[in-house]
Amino acid sequence: MSQEIRKIYSNIHGRSSSATIDKGRVTYCTDLEKSVIISNFERRGWIQVAPDDEWNFYWAFTQNCRSIFSIDSGYRMNDNQMINHFPNHYELSRKDLLVKNIKRYRKELEKEGNPLAEKTEVPLLNGQVVTRYVHLDFIPVTYVLPADYNMFVEEYRKSPQSTWIMKPCGKSQGAGIFLINKLSKLKKWSREAKTPFHPQLSSKESYVISRYIDNPLLIGGKKFDLRLYVLVTSFRPLKAYLFQHGFCRFCTVKYDTSVTELDNMYVHLTNVSVQKHGGDYNSLHGGKMSVQNLKLFLEGTRGRSVTEKLFAEMQWLIVHSLKAVSPVMANDRHCFECYGYDIIIDNMLKPWLVEVNASPSLQSTTHNDRILKHKLIDNIVSVVVPPDGIPDARWNKIPDADALGDFELLIDEELMEKEDLSSRYNKYHRFKL
Repeated sequence: MSQEIRKIYSNIHGRSSSATIDKGRVTYCTDLEKSVIISNFERRGWIQVAPDDEWNFYWAFTQNCRSIFSIDSGYRMNDNQMINHFPNHYELSRKDLLVKNIKRYRKELEKEGNPLAEKTEVPLLNGQVVTRYVHLDFIPVTYVLPADYNMFVEEYRKSPQSTWIMKPCGKSQGAGIFLINKLSKLKKWSREAKTPFHPQLSSKESYVISRYIDNPLLIGGKKFDLRLYVLVTSFRPLKAYLFQHGFCRFCTVKYDTSVTELDNMYVHLTNVSVQKHGGDYNSLHGGKMSVQNLKLFLEGTRGRSVTEKLFAEMQWLIVHSLKAVSPVMANDRHCFECYGYDIIIDNMLKPWLVEVNASPSLQSTTHNDRILKHKLIDNIVSVVVPPDGIPDARWNKIPDADALGDFELLIDEELMEKEDLSSRYNKYHRFKL
């Protein structure tokens, strides 16, 4: 826990907060001094306070949220307090844990004999045959290094010269990422970075290495990915919503698979934090295109039915990635979280989950960006706060249709169970009659 957080919570160690609502006076604090946050809260008449004051709604950095929930803090939230992260959000947002949880989810479904875990054999270009999941094949083949190094080598040798992408597990915004197409390059990097890739040896930092999607869908010859916003208000039962105004992020340089461009991150990485430093970056549109325009483009070039199938598959992968982590998430009733899902579409219109961010950027790079993010925050608050506008962790988290704004319901297991019970009740009584 940071010194600052220790100082804040030492004042309230061992007792619960008394941040009850005083005649409708809602207080908030934020670690992120962004206008999209503050203007939304002030428009509601909420009053800003410091984290060591009595607050009802806290838009926190992830590390500060973890500090609040740590045993050391002794802090207990009351019924009129809400916070914007789950205590162990990293089960979904940390690259190695996401992969581990999805692999475990598949194996558990397989063990149960669930048809979702059906497998099939897929021929590779070199004539070899590999086994893949039919319905749950939405993350590229991925290994965690150094632990899975031997398994990675075995997989690599099935397709020598194939391209793989290396990412440090705990970093974001394109930091530390590079591509390899030879084992020798990985070994050379390991020596230079003093990170021994051997399962029996521990390294300071773990990495994920994934098969690179080398056949991405291109528009104007350029690679892009999608940033979609997913709001989770509960993991057990799972309640999740998809914001309808996601966007595509484009590379500034045309896609090129040649070996000479393997190290050119302006060709391969779509992160705005990377692309904005390129000479071809356009600050007017920020290299972005709305999901709605992508849909129109695909309907015009590929047809409506395949476009609808693609968008349904993206929703499918989001729901099942959340189901994969729901058993291990600390499902505190005071929490909600908005995740930034990064998805790449290949030229066969198959979506692939790249990663999930627990703190998607609220930085506005364009005018449209500012409008989108303002609406995102406004709609998040409308969904997570009860209809009377007062934070309350006790409510059933079933918002009215009007409160959803531009969010659409992805899944609500509580409603599904109620509908299932109602359906069974009706069938039983029809039978009796």
